Amino acid sequence: MKERIPSDSQSTQNSTGRTANIFLNVIIILLAGLILFMAYSLITKIEGLSPDDEDTNEANKPSKIIQLEVLNGCGISGVAEKFTNHLRQNNFDVVQVGNYSSFDIDNTLVVDRTGKRVNALKVAEALGIDPKNVIQQINNDYFLDVSLIIGRDFNHLKPFKN
Repeated sequence: MKERIPSDSQSTQNSTGRTANIFLNVIIILLAGLILFMAYSLITKIEGLSPDDEDTNEANKPSKIIQLEVLNGCGISGVAEKFTNHLRQNNFDVVQVGNYSSFDIDNTLVVDRTGKRVNALKVAEALGIDPKNVIQQINNDYFLDVSLIIGRDFNHLKPFKN
């Protein structure tokens, strides 16, 4: 039997074939690694973000900056300014001060405008307002979190007790 000696062209083909195989194997390994990384990321994201936990945690935390308007609903001059000063000293962002549509409001009200009641409760607490006087009227036309409507009971609240 005669042994076949490979020619130069066959040797070059084998070398090129081996190089291509190595290159393809490296690509396969890299893609498998990428797929494993993406699967790991997806699993950790799904486990880490249970929707109930996230919504509950966010809903129970007041915003860092609470923007509100202060409206005089009792008709006594200077009351809204006194409340505004008190709120700003307590790190609330009062963006508007004015009169309410009427001056016959008996009890001061805190109105939640965004559906995040905890913000309105924080304002009520800072002023000494009973939580039962916190109401919700969501209005997407308002670009603020809370409306404060000062009633005739203003002299029983924190800004006037100091």
